[in-house]
Amino acid sequence: MSNLREILLKYWGYSQFRPLQEEIIESVVKGNDTLALMPTGGGKSIIFQVAALASEGLCIVVTPLIALMNDQVLNLQKRKISAIAISSSLTNREIDLAFDKCIFGNVKFLYLSPERLHSDLFLTKIKQMKVNLLAIDEAHCISQWGYDFRPSYLRIAEIRKEISDIPVVALTASATKEVAKDIMEKLNFKKENVFTKSFERKNLVYHIEETEKKYNYLLRIINNVKGTGVVYTRNRRKTKEVALFLYQNKISADYYHAGLDSRIRNKKQDDWISGKTRIIVATNAFGMGIDKPDVRFVVHLDIPDSLEAYYQEAGRGGRDEKKAFAVLLYEKSDILNLQKNTDLEFPSEEYIKLTYKALCNYFNIPIGSGKNTVHEFNFKKFCDNYNLKPLETFNSIKILEQVGLVQLTDAFYNPSKLMFLTNKTNLYEFQVANSAFDNFIKLILRTYSGVFSDYTHINEEYLAQIFKVDKSIIIKYLNTLKQYNIIDYLPETNSPKITFIEERLAENNNFLNYENFGIRKERYIKRVESVINYVTSTAKCRSQIILEYFGETNSVRCGTCDVCKRRNELELSKYEFDIILEILKKKIREAPVSLNYIVENISYPDYKVIKVIEWLFENNKIKYNEENNLIWLK
Repeated sequence: MSNLREILLKYWGYSQFRPLQEEIIESVVKGNDTLALMPTGGGKSIIFQVAALASEGLCIVVTPLIALMNDQVLNLQKRKISAIAISSSLTNREIDLAFDKCIFGNVKFLYLSPERLHSDLFLTKIKQMKVNLLAIDEAHCISQWGYDFRPSYLRIAEIRKEISDIPVVALTASATKEVAKDIMEKLNFKKENVFTKSFERKNLVYHIEETEKKYNYLLRIINNVKGTGVVYTRNRRKTKEVALFLYQNKISADYYHAGLDSRIRNKKQDDWISGKTRIIVATNAFGMGIDKPDVRFVVHLDIPDSLEAYYQEAGRGGRDEKKAFAVLLYEKSDILNLQKNTDLEFPSEEYIKLTYKALCNYFNIPIGSGKNTVHEFNFKKFCDNYNLKPLETFNSIKILEQVGLVQLTDAFYNPSKLMFLTNKTNLYEFQVANSAFDNFIKLILRTYSGVFSDYTHINEEYLAQIFKVDKSIIIKYLNTLKQYNIIDYLPETNSPKITFIEERLAENNNFLNYENFGIRKERYIKRVESVINYVTSTAKCRSQIILEYFGETNSVRCGTCDVCKRRNELELSKYEFDIILEILKKKIREAPVSLNYIVENISYPDYKVIKVIEWLFENNKIKYNEENNLIWLK
């Protein structure tokens, strides 16, 4: 274990692990399949990174978000740890080169999207790699009972056959007990082995407010709580609207959503992280993988569709373990809209198949073809082209992802890059024979290193300034050299991409499996009901509701949420609560009794007795029988 602490100190500068980190790492290092359930900000990444650094070989990390894997690779590289990511943004040549580095180089971490596990190339290359650990991030995606199921995660079990002696560590910040058990089964754990850090966030103050004047209430929060914050909304249009409202009220604010140019998104994100922008108003596309410890409040202006999503988003506040606020503002119509959204979230089978057919036709993919092809995707143009409804179409594509046919990635900036395809001798001969390119080639060689062995990011604007020509001339030179097969030149891209995981299916193929589709819809409805119960509850501690949802049934009241504060304002101390509870328990257990009798025959104020009775109802301890008397439930 001292070796593990040395690794932690050397690369991260910490002398001690956070609670439970060390025990999980020790389990992994001993070769045990391990599931780690830790809240957002609990330090999950360090677990598999330290474990992998403790032994020879490389760690394969499976994660569903390209932006997240790129951030983690960049952070590891800053610490002088060799790491690469393979995603749909790379060409086949780049992917082949990256795999060879993992086999013959000193790569320590290989990040992959789950869809990449399907490829024959990967299954061939993995046999040649010296793998010491398989890490599964966002592991709840493997469970069809989870809120973000991805069928591509199910292929992970196939990889284990190729690296049978290598342990797997699965990590997630949001899994119920049912989902946790499913994760271990789907990953073929040799035996159940789960480490659970309490989902309790003692420094996080939960608050729900029913109000028709959300913007005014938001201003009150921002003006009363010092520090930086995040405001979440459900749609992109509203992010800009709210940010403008805050700006007009002299508050430093900006907006963020997945539809923005990725360079603009990165700039907005960096300005917020650095403190240049105080408030970021965003959709749920914002926050994943962002490690900003000093967020003092997270406000939701709309109700999320699951407690898992809410817990993750709210949990981005107070990662420095100092006091932070998680506030959700709602009005009655929000609950009705959330319930109505179920039909939009689950379009009809006919509409889903129509969307799939349109996608295949849009990219000219014939039946039986298109597997593993990647295409730039203009969603608005696609919908306009086929006269499709945007929201239903987007949700149809999400379902097509869930059944494993396609994968849609958000737009992200991929800078220009090049690599020389010829050796130095042949290049010299080309320069002699083509003197017009000689100075330009020399410019590239002087400006960038490693261009013969790897793809190198370049800046056409910068090269144009040095060469004293227009940028278009530089691009023309690069494309010409590519035609001569001297270089491989990949211009910058910044658009969403859609990958066809399987070949196009015939129209009569029942790919949807409507029975499973119906089960997922039922699960979705239950998750919506759970979050509505959380929002509308007036008698039960917010923290306790969340903890019980994740299986922690013996929690105590937080004492700081809006429900607990109202209880405190009624001067019902824990001491009084416990006394009244014992009296009620004794009387109701003796025989069924009316509410009026109970209230009149306990020597405490009526409102205090009723408050405890409400708590008993909330926690399913009592109910009314047919005679309208209270009875105790066993």
